[in-house]
Amino acid sequence: MTGKLFGDRGYISKPLAELLVSQDIKLMTTLKKNMKAQAIDAFDQLLLRKRSINETTNDQLKNIGDLEHSRHRSLANYVSNIIASLVVYSYQDKKPALQLREADLLPLLQNA
Repeated sequence: MTGKLFGDRGYISKPLAELLVSQDIKLMTTLKKNMKAQAIDAFDQLLLRKRSINETTNDQLKNIGDLEHSRHRSLANYVSNIIASLVVYSYQDKKPALQLREADLLPLLQNA
């Protein structure tokens, strides 16, 4: 696996960062008060600020769609539980959204 992992300040630790770097994964978190500022891409910073929306979606899937269940006896039962949770979520009237405007994304696209 490669990519970026977005988390909060609680995930900051040297052993975890070293483990993820060895697997070609970059840990993206907000900084603690006593930490030095680090250079971060504008798009990554935007995604880090929108992380709470992803957390809200996961919370709704677990609580409203009953997604969290660790004792499935078959793969088919596990997959059907995930699909049922996603169907329930898709019928919700109000869903969290990133609400990114084109004006927010244009500077990011021009720098790429």
